[in-house]
Amino acid sequence: MTAYFIRRLLLILPTFLGVTIIAFTITRLVPGGPLEREIMRMRQAQAMGEAGGSAGASNIVDPTASIPSRSLDQLKKQFDLDKPGYEAYFLWLKKICTLNLGESYVYREPVWDLIAKRFPISLTFGLTGFFLAYLVSIPLGILKALRHGSTFDVFSCGVVFVGYSIPGWAFGALLLVFLASGRFYDVFPLGDIKTSTYEELPSIVRNMEDLDDVTDDFGTFEWDRLSLLSRIIDRSYHMALPVFCYMMGSFATLTMLTKNSLMENLGQDYVRTAFAKGLAPNRVIFVHTLRNSMIPLATGLGHALSVLMAGSYLIEWVFNIDGIGYLGYTSILGRDYTVVMGILAINTVLILFGNILSDVLYAVIDPRIRFE
Repeated sequence: MTAYFIRRLLLILPTFLGVTIIAFTITRLVPGGPLEREIMRMRQAQAMGEAGGSAGASNIVDPTASIPSRSLDQLKKQFDLDKPGYEAYFLWLKKICTLNLGESYVYREPVWDLIAKRFPISLTFGLTGFFLAYLVSIPLGILKALRHGSTFDVFSCGVVFVGYSIPGWAFGALLLVFLASGRFYDVFPLGDIKTSTYEELPSIVRNMEDLDDVTDDFGTFEWDRLSLLSRIIDRSYHMALPVFCYMMGSFATLTMLTKNSLMENLGQDYVRTAFAKGLAPNRVIFVHTLRNSMIPLATGLGHALSVLMAGSYLIEWVFNIDGIGYLGYTSILGRDYTVVMGILAINTVLILFGNILSDVLYAVIDPRIRFE
């Protein structure tokens, strides 16, 4: 088994190279990259400068306006486009090996700083959604297994699979329309993780005595003066809809995995023997059977590493959450490829190590497993 994990560790490097080479090649080939955008900006500035001296001059940009060759060469050097693709990739890889993700073309800041600013937000949503998914799915899966074939099981199956079939970001848009837009109900905020105004909060929060003297002239709470309970309520109020959408991605899978695993173990010989010996049903189910049924679920904990960068691009975009996912989404649209490649590199490493950690947990939890 040691040899198996050594091989898995050695496969990390070629897998990482394969993923990043493909992504890096795409960034070099896709039109409208940072060089083209910078050239267009310079042409706009040049055309506006030429037209600015005459009154009523047209503001239409001349696409044929020339760029000095010296300036063009400087731009190519800035974006590493003055070198062949393979050479530019190895220069990027050399920086990555020294933990240097480069500098953003758009923000003009180091990529590490951009990620660090948004890391707490994405981590909060990722961890909350990850643990709530397990907290809800396991009891629901157990109840479905014990009531297999009942009306509750059939109805909950429909709900689970409908939820699984709808992407989290699309469901988030529906929730905003029905619960936050005011067209139907106005229960939750439209997004944007920040402290609320007094009028935006539910009545249960408005009635709290410690909120009377902690608002500024615009009715926005002064965060530092809020009590711990008020902070928790305010954050929970803003996080409710996004976290629900985060949970949907793994909710159905975990629920059905729990149900099927428990039902499979309930049909094993050792369970029938336990019932024949006269053990109480609750003891047989919740002590002996359930422990073995949780083995497949426990191995999924290895993927908790990927939660560190769990920002969902589209969910954060829908709810206007300035996390790592939203940063990646806007970087793709803005052709900020330094940020895109930095986020991709970190996510790839976390996923690869998370897969190995899942195999390790599987072997530790279930001694019968032998990887050869």
